[in-house]
Amino acid sequence: MVKVTTNEQALEYEPDSPSLLIFLESHKIQPQYQCREGFCGACRCKLKSGEVSYNQEPLAFIRTGDVLLCCAKPLTDIELDI
Repeated sequence: MVKVTTNEQALEYEPDSPSLLIFLESHKIQPQYQCREGFCGACRCKLKSGEVSYNQEPLAFIRTGDVLLCCAKPLTDIELDI
């Protein structure tokens, strides 16, 4: 389950979705982004709870409690503040 705090939506993550960014876009949620590759960090948002894994190790700096939507998938139920 992916909960989006900013609009109080709870969505069932689709395992075949390549990333959280693409998944959110498919549900008409438009986070900011630039590169879609983990280079720039424009899609960074707060991970309020849960765990994610990265498809590839991002080059952008990631602070504790942040996630890059373009290259991450949830490992557990997560809550995002976008």
